[in-house]
Amino acid sequence: MKPARDPLDPLLDRWRSEIPPASASADLPREVWRRIADAEVSALEPGLIARIESVFQRPSFAFAFIAACTLFGLFLAEIRVSRQQAQRNLQLAQAYVQLIDPLLQETSTADTRTP
Repeated sequence: MKPARDPLDPLLDRWRSEIPPASASADLPREVWRRIADAEVSALEPGLIARIESVFQRPSFAFAFIAACTLFGLFLAEIRVSRQQAQRNLQLAQAYVQLIDPLLQETSTADTRTP
């Protein structure tokens, strides 16, 4: 019993029988050395991402960056809390003034009623 022939066999047979032209084989070493030179040049000139990665690979810089981000976050949180406290203090002061000066409250309600 003969095994079934794989549909890729004719393609593989044709690929094996093709011989590259002589001019292509003469240009091959030149092309190889050109690609090697291009790879070396690109390795010497790293991109922006590679530069950033190389900087963050140093533990001292990574630690300093994390510390700076943490301090900046704490600073922003402190600004937010101080603004909230300032608003609350202003509301308390206005409520206190209205409590001790009832004429102020009557004047402000009269101003809102006047067209």
